[in-house]
Amino acid sequence: MQITAAQLCQLLNGKIVGNPEIKVSGPGKIEDAKQGEITFLANPKYEAFAYTTNASVILVKRDFEPKQPIKATLIQVDDVYASIALLLEKFGGGIKSQQGISSQAIVDQTASLGKEISLGHFVVIEENAEIGDNAIIFPQVFVGKNAKIGKNTILYPGVKIQHNCIVGDNCILHSNVVVGSDGFGFVPQEDNSYKKIAQTGNVVIEDNVEIGANSSIDRATMGSTIIRKGAKLDNLIMIAHNVEIGENTVVAAQAGIAGSSKIGKQCMIGGQAGFVGHIKIADGTKVQAQSGINKTINEENTAWYGSPALPYNDYLRSYAAFRKLPELMKKMRELEKRLNDQ
Repeated sequence: MQITAAQLCQLLNGKIVGNPEIKVSGPGKIEDAKQGEITFLANPKYEAFAYTTNASVILVKRDFEPKQPIKATLIQVDDVYASIALLLEKFGGGIKSQQGISSQAIVDQTASLGKEISLGHFVVIEENAEIGDNAIIFPQVFVGKNAKIGKNTILYPGVKIQHNCIVGDNCILHSNVVVGSDGFGFVPQEDNSYKKIAQTGNVVIEDNVEIGANSSIDRATMGSTIIRKGAKLDNLIMIAHNVEIGENTVVAAQAGIAGSSKIGKQCMIGGQAGFVGHIKIADGTKVQAQSGINKTINEENTAWYGSPALPYNDYLRSYAAFRKLPELMKKMRELEKRLNDQ
């Protein structure tokens, strides 16, 4: 597909600086894009590439003022990231699945299948499971007994939805996501062994949720582990039993949230952050990467950093002092020596 800068500009409600008739056929990274590609500049760290890139068109902010001549045509927009997201969708991000049910899929006769669905090779749909209209289920996906998959939801290869779990409409679960594995529940015994606690609950994933590859969402001991609508989880995330993730909260890779913790709405959680169990995190909380949260956070819209985590600015001040400790220790030893020599 080829499209002119003028057509792109109209689509994005932008303003053209340069040749409106130049054509592009796909996207490329600003540092190595080729002629005929469109790229974007949103982070000032990459501005130097705007002057050397071979891209034909660059998306920039409306207030961008080049410091050097740029040979590419510019399209000025209000929100660069939102615009590039729209274009990537238009240029066809992701792979497509052929509509229909593979002859190699195994579907229990009691399962309910919606209209215009796609089931790939070696998909297994167990008894009384429900698949919503327009769902796309790639090869080697397992959907357990009484599980429900919503409309327009995509399950990529290797996803496992265990019994009684629910996935809402317009969700995307990437390869090897496991929904409904047993929660980590054991009772210590007198002989120092552990007895397993039956995990009788389920997982409820609401609408418009996306979960990255190799993440796991444990079923509740009783009740439900809940991922609220609009939440976005990255790859390799661990959500323990009875956790609740609030609406439109985003969690980066390798984060782990222990049992029965409640994360609020519109939170932003950095990679490798860890949360102890049975705490509550207020709406709008921001947690920096590798931070450890060991207590409830009640105040909304605060930022935290460190392990154990401190309020963000307190951590920066503490770290600034910590970095000077070797120098301070050296000065203290010098003072002690001088005092001892007197």
